[in-house]
Amino acid sequence: MPLQDHLNELVVKASIPDNRTQDWLLVSSIWPTLAITTSYLAVILGGQKIMRNREPFQLNNLMMFYNFCLVLLNAYIYFEFVMTTWLNWSFSKVCMPVEHGTASADRLAAACWWFTFSKSIELIDTVFFMLRKKNNQITFLHLYHHFTMPLIWYVGVKYVPGGESYFSASINSGIHVLMYTYYLLAAMGPHMQKYLWWKRYMTVMQLIQFWAILFHTLYAIYSDCGYPNLYNWALIFYDFSHIALFSNFYYQTYSKKAKEAKLKKLEQNGTSHQNGLIHEKQEGKTRLRSRKD
Repeated sequence: MPLQDHLNELVVKASIPDNRTQDWLLVSSIWPTLAITTSYLAVILGGQKIMRNREPFQLNNLMMFYNFCLVLLNAYIYFEFVMTTWLNWSFSKVCMPVEHGTASADRLAAACWWFTFSKSIELIDTVFFMLRKKNNQITFLHLYHHFTMPLIWYVGVKYVPGGESYFSASINSGIHVLMYTYYLLAAMGPHMQKYLWWKRYMTVMQLIQFWAILFHTLYAIYSDCGYPNLYNWALIFYDFSHIALFSNFYYQTYSKKAKEAKLKKLEQNGTSHQNGLIHEKQEGKTRLRSRKD
């Protein structure tokens, strides 16, 4: 078969909607999801301007309720993925096409829908940041991730609700159980800060997640099990964007700040390293000497 005909066949197969999900909420048309995501950006960007000269809202009780609900929702989604894929011995963990006609396959399609639906609910995260004037949290990474996830997963649940979709969604929902547990504890007040030392490791887990998705998807493409590789390649490019953005976030938030804190401590102790020289403050005077002295 000529390459062009093969590509055309792949596109046709990948563009056939799954008949199980077409009547489910937010799936029949992309317009509701597009309206939700564009309204999200408008509310956040406009809300930041409105909040500029206002006092931040105190929303701890509402946030505790919200985060508790998200913990439960993501735990349910994770459980459904585990039961239909990870603990399903007939389900290939290496590469799996979208199945039809079994109770397990339909249950997995429903789990994909719940995962997609949760991404629209999680847009409220940013609304809380905006109302509390936590604008340092509303970064490009945050907006990019929250804006694109409902759109990406709309495509997934409409055309490929199952098969290889399980891997990224199951890992992500599991990590989100931990993430919203962290947010729940943080909303309880300053007295919980001593229990929140593991924030840094959530970012590490997210980076591990993206690398795992990358290698798993590459191997699925190599295996060519019947899951549309068009979606696998799209996931790889999307995954690369998250690896780059989360790596930069980790460097700026943890590595760079640690280096700056170390330099500040050295300066406070009267010693700073600059241009291969050591500045020492002695009796109110500064003497330069090389590192070899």
